[in-house]
Amino acid sequence: MAVLALLCVFGVTTTAQAQLFSDRPPPIPPAAVPEAPSGGAVSLAPPSGPAAAPSLPPPLVQPPVAAVTPPAISPLPTPAVSGPPQGVLALSARYGKDLPVINSGLVWRVYSDRPDETGAFKLVREDRNATPNIVLTPGSYVVHVSHGLVSAVRPVTIKSDTDRETFLLPAGGLRIEGRVGSSKIPPNQISFSVFKGSQFEGGERAPVVQSVVAGDVVLLPEGTYYIISNYGDANSSVRSDIRVQAGKLTDVTVTHRAAVITLKLVGEQGGEALANTAWSVLTPGGDTVKESIGAFPRVVLSEGQYRAIAKNEGKMFERTFNVVNGVDGEVEVIAR
Repeated sequence: MAVLALLCVFGVTTTAQAQLFSDRPPPIPPAAVPEAPSGGAVSLAPPSGPAAAPSLPPPLVQPPVAAVTPPAISPLPTPAVSGPPQGVLALSARYGKDLPVINSGLVWRVYSDRPDETGAFKLVREDRNATPNIVLTPGSYVVHVSHGLVSAVRPVTIKSDTDRETFLLPAGGLRIEGRVGSSKIPPNQISFSVFKGSQFEGGERAPVVQSVVAGDVVLLPEGTYYIISNYGDANSSVRSDIRVQAGKLTDVTVTHRAAVITLKLVGEQGGEALANTAWSVLTPGGDTVKESIGAFPRVVLSEGQYRAIAKNEGKMFERTFNVVNGVDGEVEVIAR
């Protein structure tokens, strides 16, 4: 036992001496080296604790290969395919050669110059601007422009540049009002129809425009026209020849010689009007001018002499009266 104790002391002393005289640190025990994690880097840092070796600088860690993404490669640009060449049709219109350009109210339509299988000309473009620039494939077309009741048409050929076309629309405006003496007739009591030519020319003609409201402006081709003005719905009708000039507004005042007459069937002068009365207004020659039913109908009549016939409860009453220009009034027929 004494020998064994001596050997142990000797062994410890030898180990201490080796540590004192060695130039290198003692080796790291195998148990202190950590196992490398799967797929990662091995850390060379010594373990902590009493047996730990002196600290070493932290090692560089390489990032995983999967974290590096290669740059995307852009596809090569596809060359643009150029379409057919295009031309521009620049349009404008004037009332006359030396008159300003029309700046509103125009409707432009461009048609194919050849009909389709149905015989119709295909509408290619439509534009309502005053001076449009219409892009078209080179070729032949037909251009139509309208402005109110005025229109013009022209064939055009488009090339791969700008074609400027100016249309002449020799037209003017017409504005009409009616009067009785110095009094203006309300627009809702008068209407006008316009016919081409003079009223003294023979033959029946359809109106160019009808039911024109007083004060409205109608655009017409330059020329001679006549107006039929109807005040009320009886016999106050006036015909007037007029002339429309290109680029000008023609104001026409039609004067009627008439009056508004109210009819009443009464039991005595100044009495209440009897309801359910049928009326007929006749000329002295017996021609019927107006028929109506009511207690006190109103009728516009031209100046002159008339006969009023009232029918009520199977009985007939009548009276002759005169209409004076511009003098509205009542006509009483006494039931006796």
